Amino acid sequence: MATEEGKVIKLNLDTAWVKTVKTGNCEACSAKNSCNAMEDGEEMVVEAINRAGAHVDDRVIISIKTSSLLKLSFLLYVFPILCMIAGAFIGQEVAPLFNLNSSVFSAIFAFAFFFIAFLFIKTRGKKLAEKDEYRPKIIKVLRKEKKDDSYRKSDQILRRPLRG
Repeated sequence: MATEEGKVIKLNLDTAWVKTVKTGNCEACSAKNSCNAMEDGEEMVVEAINRAGAHVDDRVIISIKTSSLLKLSFLLYVFPILCMIAGAFIGQEVAPLFNLNSSVFSAIFAFAFFFIAFLFIKTRGKKLAEKDEYRPKIIKVLRKEKKDDSYRKSDQILRRPLRG
């Protein structure tokens, strides 16, 4: 399970926006520069399912299943390349049937299959985004931030007995 620590900055109905700091796990990822919302190049914001009952300003641990992460990585990075290779091979084999240059036809088919792969990923991605299995979850609230106690201090000052 891939986990990260962060701070809740915003709440929705059943989700929370968590600000995390990029770690070594992020440095190894090829999508590190395009991952959600980046601020100052060191922090990112992730929308996570909030079943742990976290509130704004809480420190939390978010997690996503490694198997889900691997499936998504395959779909996003490997699948388009495999489609492109298949398109190039099909173009190479089909070109002689039309008496065309096999290199040109191979390139056209490769890019066509590559484009079709991204259309497939876009439609499939919308369906996967609706499944909880593929969304990060808050698994633990580490520390609840203390609220401002200034009203208590002022109340104590008013209750002090007068010396006189």
